[in-house]
Amino acid sequence: MVPPRLLELVADRIRTRHLTYGTEKQYIAWIRRFIRFHGVRHPNTMGKDEVEAFLTHLAVDREVSASTQSQALSALLFLYREVLEQPLPWLGSVVRAKRPLKVPVVFSRDEVRALLAELDGVYRLIGVILYGSGLRLTEALTLRVKDLDLDRGKLTIRSGKGQKDRVTVLAKSAIAPLRAHLVEVERRHAVAEAQGYGGVEMPLALGRKYQGAEHELAWQYVFPARNPSVDPRSGARRRHHILQDAMSRQFKTALRRAGIAKAATCHTLRHSFATHLLEAGENIRVVQQLMGHRDVTTTQIYTHVMEGGAYEVTSPADR
Repeated sequence: MVPPRLLELVADRIRTRHLTYGTEKQYIAWIRRFIRFHGVRHPNTMGKDEVEAFLTHLAVDREVSASTQSQALSALLFLYREVLEQPLPWLGSVVRAKRPLKVPVVFSRDEVRALLAELDGVYRLIGVILYGSGLRLTEALTLRVKDLDLDRGKLTIRSGKGQKDRVTVLAKSAIAPLRAHLVEVERRHAVAEAQGYGGVEMPLALGRKYQGAEHELAWQYVFPARNPSVDPRSGARRRHHILQDAMSRQFKTALRRAGIAKAATCHTLRHSFATHLLEAGENIRVVQQLMGHRDVTTTQIYTHVMEGGAYEVTSPADR
């Protein structure tokens, strides 16, 4: 039997560990760059010196950011640990680039209103959920119908960052629009079923455990794309959710129309959710749970951008 090629083996191991398709593409791209940088040598013949040389090249010659360098290192560590199964006695001496601690960009409440007013249709509803529930963009776009609890005003995030589930609040103002939206989702699902592409990707091994569940309404995406697409892993033609790029384009257009001169992204709505809760007097531990932060120190960064500051300090110039 011919052994699988290295990059195919990497893809298999990534899927075995249930990492996302985006992570798979990124890791394979970095491993390919690493191999080419060292003259197409097999990673089995390389180690600490070659990894450090590649990371130095990224930082010095390519001038990449600390987060990009860290992503490259993560890909290489996955290669050596999980695929080649090599011991890494040199791991402790490889220095990870530290990300600079930056204060997040946050909208004022008036800016949130202006921004959402410039979003149309389903994109406005996505914006309301990003801000009203503190979701990451990928978390909002991958919501399933069964994850919504409209009667109790809650929604559940499945396998969020760090493969953690969490429950967060659902804004009351989003419930009626969501009910109307789900009626349209059900109608479009029926059309898709009739045309033979009504299934959706199932998480982990649930597709084998629950036969036919991929065709049930409960498992459909809350924000499905208008047209079917071909799954890059399985080759199946089926329903998918709205792409991140589509929402990001709509967001940038709305930002410009609202006249908001901030370096903001969809993630800024999540930052604003946490900041505005803290400003309203919500307990920081509660906000930590709603945001899905592992450590409360991550949540504390929002105290630096609260109105009046974390300690309501008055400038001496105002005295």
